[in-house]
Amino acid sequence: MNRRASNIFRRSGPQRSQRLVDATEGLEQARALDRAIRPISAAVRRTLRPGPVKDVLHGVPFGHPAHPPLTDVPMGCWISAAVLDLVPGTRRAAQVLVGAGLAAAVPAVLTGIADWSALHREQQRVGLVHAAGTATASMLYSASLLARHRGRDGAGRTLGFAGLTALMAGGYLGGHLAFRQAAGANHADQLAHLVPLGWHDLCQIEDLPDGWPVARSLGYISLFVLRTGEDVHVLADRCSHLAGPLHQGRVLTDDDAETCVVCPWHGSTFRVRDGSVIHGPATARQPAFETHVTNEGLIQVRPRG
Repeated sequence: MNRRASNIFRRSGPQRSQRLVDATEGLEQARALDRAIRPISAAVRRTLRPGPVKDVLHGVPFGHPAHPPLTDVPMGCWISAAVLDLVPGTRRAAQVLVGAGLAAAVPAVLTGIADWSALHREQQRVGLVHAAGTATASMLYSASLLARHRGRDGAGRTLGFAGLTALMAGGYLGGHLAFRQAAGANHADQLAHLVPLGWHDLCQIEDLPDGWPVARSLGYISLFVLRTGEDVHVLADRCSHLAGPLHQGRVLTDDDAETCVVCPWHGSTFRVRDGSVIHGPATARQPAFETHVTNEGLIQVRPRG
């Protein structure tokens, strides 16, 4: 290869990669997608009301989103089927894997829809195209399974490889959604890394309204502070779901007579005593502080161990 051809080859790879990144980031600003997003999102919210089923779909009992690990099952099945399609004598095994992938796609779809309905609009735009890619893959694999069942193995393999192509495209957008846009990540401040050990002065208890949440700062960390009589509850203010301001949320009492706060952005509900998740879409506990009131009425706080 001569020097000119080598330079062209070296330039073309990064340029193609950058065009792919630019196109993906362009989806975040594709307002034309909002026409479909608004009615779909509203329909999901009407159908999927707050409660145990919605919490399970979000992954609240597991402490992290349920959708990402569930996608590994259909992807693993279909990628394995593609490998077997290249190996003689594996017709039956490949067919079983295609069918298993379709069955495993059902819970992945349900959890994905639940999470998608509680995202910011820029994330929903990417998520909608991601869902279109994976839905296309599922349809192609369904057609592949039907063709294999009818003995049309060549057509079944072709449809399977087409489904794998759509699956990889959808998976790439899912990676962008998770890693570049941080959907599903814990957005609360990580106190163990940001707050030194020991007690820290916060404010005078008489400066806090009774029963009404306010924001206070500890260094550069914003805190949710709620006084109820002589008790003071302190949480990190940035909601673990998507960093909503908890101090602007609604305070209520749950079925166990525990005081809770509801995030104003997407409705995540946390127990103010210890930051436990009562209802999603948040799955990560809200970082909480221990509090102490001195004889002079000064509130001191330290992160819970």
